[in-house]
Amino acid sequence: MTKKRTGVFVCHCGNNIAATVDVKKVAEVMGTEEGVAYSQDYVYMCSDPGQNAVIQSIKDNNLDSVVISCCSPNLHEKTFRDNAKRAGLNSFTCEIANIREQCAWVHKDKERATEKAIKISRSAVRRAGRDQALEPIAVPVTRKVLVIGGGIAGIQAALDIANAGLQVILVEKQATIGGHMLQLSETFPTLDCSQCILSPKMVDVSRHPNITLLTYSEVKEVSGSVGNFRVNILKKPTYVDPELCKICDDCANVCPVVVPNEFDLGLTARRAIHIPFAQAIPASYTLDESACLGLNPIRCGKCKDVCEVGAINYDMRPQTLIEDVGAIVVATGYDLYGQEHMNELGGGQIDDVLDGLQFERLCSASGATKGHVLRPSDRTVPKDVVFIQCVGSRDPANHCAYCSKICCMYTAKHASLYKHHVPDGRAYVFYIDIRSGGKGYEEFVQRIMEDDEAIYLRGRVSKLYRKGGKVRVLGTDTLTGQNVEIDADMVVLALAMEPSKGTEEIAKTLKIGRDKDGFLAEAHPKLKPVESVTAGIFLAGCAQGPKDIPETVAQAGAAASKVIGLLSQPTLSHAPTVARVRNSHCTGCEMCVSACPYNAISLENGKALVNEVLCEGCGSCSATCLRAAIEVKNATPLQIHEMIEACLA
Repeated sequence: MTKKRTGVFVCHCGNNIAATVDVKKVAEVMGTEEGVAYSQDYVYMCSDPGQNAVIQSIKDNNLDSVVISCCSPNLHEKTFRDNAKRAGLNSFTCEIANIREQCAWVHKDKERATEKAIKISRSAVRRAGRDQALEPIAVPVTRKVLVIGGGIAGIQAALDIANAGLQVILVEKQATIGGHMLQLSETFPTLDCSQCILSPKMVDVSRHPNITLLTYSEVKEVSGSVGNFRVNILKKPTYVDPELCKICDDCANVCPVVVPNEFDLGLTARRAIHIPFAQAIPASYTLDESACLGLNPIRCGKCKDVCEVGAINYDMRPQTLIEDVGAIVVATGYDLYGQEHMNELGGGQIDDVLDGLQFERLCSASGATKGHVLRPSDRTVPKDVVFIQCVGSRDPANHCAYCSKICCMYTAKHASLYKHHVPDGRAYVFYIDIRSGGKGYEEFVQRIMEDDEAIYLRGRVSKLYRKGGKVRVLGTDTLTGQNVEIDADMVVLALAMEPSKGTEEIAKTLKIGRDKDGFLAEAHPKLKPVESVTAGIFLAGCAQGPKDIPETVAQAGAAASKVIGLLSQPTLSHAPTVARVRNSHCTGCEMCVSACPYNAISLENGKALVNEVLCEGCGSCSATCLRAAIEVKNATPLQIHEMIEACLA
């Protein structure tokens, strides 16, 4: 039977709602609705006085359900449900009518917006009238954490969590941890060595008693829910035992296969059996099966023949590891936008046109040219270098619409590094705007500009092409209105940052969202910047959006603190708004089993059975069932029907 004593509280939200919706009229109309015993409007319902008014009204009017007409339930549903509980109601008899994001913010006509707000509120009243009093489901907690990605974000998160006493599994798809930060020569604005900063943390990860490091591994499947995820990890064979490997280089010396070196971005070559770089963790060689002449059958075998300690084992096979974890941190990083997309800038076909990471490897003492800036085409010192900013960024028509955030800074750093290596060289920087938001960043850029370390030209480059032994750059200086033509020895492109390869697949595996640019989507950009929409899964670093190193480290620490807080509880509470089966109607057709995206439904004794811990109450099963044998608590077909009827009335 429909409840008859529902209270409706309509929020002005300052002018967010009141500017477009006649809030007082909504409250007046709702007060006349059947089943509504009390209706009130207030300027800020989420404020302390507003919440106190709700509590007092519940007590004074003997209300048994509450509707708050306000903003998104993602923002304040918990706030108001906790408030209802303090007033003596069951928290799941409180409903949110979203009249801000779904009404006020998307309309301009006040009369029509007010009419819509009334309908949204009325539908919430219908739902609240049939809500049942529910209790949260207690969920046991696995005090172990999975961190996906071994760059600076993953390393920082893993160390912070492990230092709090929790077990951590750090999974990295490459043969070593370190990520792109290890490829940098120096870091802005202090120009300190990236490897000097990161290498000690890498060693800490490898030696920490609470961290299990799985490199050359990928997460293939994730099931379960917050507190109790089950993860399948594929560990690929390296064909080298890291416990026995002495890093003597004998195997690489006899290997006949030469392929481009990914760590140096193709500027150098490596052997099929190799170690990515000197400080690699784990400190062991890896045999690249895709480059090897053949292992099944063995076609070469020279590396094993010269390995005196017997570290090379051709019989290694892929392993599937199954781990139970309570929370997951996703720190899968970024890649640079491909040069092949930039046809007007060479399309990746001109040797002396490099991206930012390639230039870093030229400047690095451990890089392609041992710290000497040389042209890839002829190994001569470039005397004229053009740096082009916003390549692929801020171009919604053709490339990436967003600003990649760090390009202005790393271009200024590149210009400074170039002048340090080639004091008599000339550096030109084409820019649109300078964006240097960060501690000491503006001062760093100003120093580069004022000390004449680079000539800054405001304008875009329209085209570049090979002209003799030079790269001709055609552009415009918009400050002077003049066309600019430079015959450069080298061009460095500040390419956009984009989500790393495989981000789409990992998002599908984890059932988390992505934004319009492909980065992993946070639950709320301001209030939940490190939380995904799936409880128990957190985001860190450039997987969530472009960031510099300090911001990445800060976000990794924030994600770690969320994990520590979550898993410090003896049990977790799972929302009771889950599916339930009406056995009298169920025929065991299994349509709901295949429809459930969370694998929460199974068949037992010919009837559907719901695992309430896994169920997220999405309603896919209810929508699929032809016999109305399964429904979601407090979102039953009858409630949905009455809500639709209320909106159409």
